[in-house]
Amino acid sequence: MSTTTVPGDKSNMIVTTSHPGTWTRNIDVYVPANYVRGTEIPFIVLGDGGSTAWKDMNTTLDNLIAQRRVPPMVSIQVGNGGQDAQGAQRGREYDTVSGTYAQFIEREVLPLVEEKAGVKLTKNPDGRATMGLSSSGTAAFTMAWFHPELYRRVLAYSPTMVNQQWPWNPALRGGAWKYHSAWAGPAGPNLTVKAGQLTPSDQPTGAPLIPGSPAKPIRYWFEMGDQDLFYPNPTIPDGMHDWTLSAALMAKVLAEKGYHYQYLFARNAKHVDRPTVAQTLPSALEWLWKGYPFP
Repeated sequence: MSTTTVPGDKSNMIVTTSHPGTWTRNIDVYVPANYVRGTEIPFIVLGDGGSTAWKDMNTTLDNLIAQRRVPPMVSIQVGNGGQDAQGAQRGREYDTVSGTYAQFIEREVLPLVEEKAGVKLTKNPDGRATMGLSSSGTAAFTMAWFHPELYRRVLAYSPTMVNQQWPWNPALRGGAWKYHSAWAGPAGPNLTVKAGQLTPSDQPTGAPLIPGSPAKPIRYWFEMGDQDLFYPNPTIPDGMHDWTLSAALMAKVLAEKGYHYQYLFARNAKHVDRPTVAQTLPSALEWLWKGYPFP
């Protein structure tokens, strides 16, 4: 991948070797035992479907449902588009701060799941959860942020709440870093979210999204390791690529706005640390679904 940045703006990465392509992805669906066909059921959408981090997801749900620690639910693992980071399809669909990916899931994936798996997915946003790791963890939060009428429960491991958005968006400089922190680069327009759309904000230019917007009905569990990523690419030294710092900043603004959240800071843990996922996934799912009624 050949990259450079715009002179005077280190947040704006130019990728000269990226080009359109055709992508396919696998979708794996878990349906709980004893599901009664035709009845409405809650569900969780997982990004980066097929990741080794999710290898125990089905067994975990079997156990939690049997123990009545979570309600019976469908899980939908959606594979990513391919490759990674700026210029890649995976980066484009997960790191873009907009409602596009949620709309893709709603319009193209969920109808196929209902048809092929023979389930009736709930329309109640309180019964719809999103989940992801790294960039798909950011996408999980973005789905709920832009469409709280669709999703209100989010779970993420090592979410990429940093400036990975590509193509660069002059209306939202800093990408997902702007969820929690102001951007100190060259002056530009600042937007907020109204009715699922980015619109001009009455906040000062560069103001972050969460502090500058009314609180949304989102319940958020997320984890970050103390040995997580600090972006190594010297072509974009923009001060907005520290994963561990981003999680601490995210927890701070969520607390200040009164969100229901749980932030797990894992010691001796790396990016999407597999032992940490295995140890915490059951309790994370239980917390995520707290308050949802059992049948």
